[in-house]
Amino acid sequence: MNNESIHHMIIFSLQHEAGSEAAEAFMRDAEHQLTKIPGVKQFRAFRLKPNNHMDYGISMVFDSQEDYAAYASHPLHDDFENLRWKREATRAMVIDYDY
Repeated sequence: MNNESIHHMIIFSLQHEAGSEAAEAFMRDAEHQLTKIPGVKQFRAFRLKPNNHMDYGISMVFDSQEDYAAYASHPLHDDFENLRWKREATRAMVIDYDY
C-alpha cells in the first residue's frame, strides 16, 4: 500500500457567469455535499484568476487510494455529480497526484 496522500483537483467552468449567485451557490453546494463524505480532507473551493481558461476549482486530499475510491463511489458524490455537475459544468480538467 502506498503511504502517500492523493491530491484530487478539478478545474472547471460552469454554464453560469463567473461570480454570479448561481455559480456561487454551486460552489457552496459542492462544499456542503462533498465534505460530508468520509475520507475527504483539506477541501478547498476557489475561483481562478481571470487570466485562466476556466473559472473555478475544487481540491481535496485523501490519505489512501482506498479513501479516494470510496469517495468516487459514495452516494453523495454520485448525487452531486448527477444532479449538479453534469447539468452545470461546461468544461473541466481533473488532476490527481501523489504527494
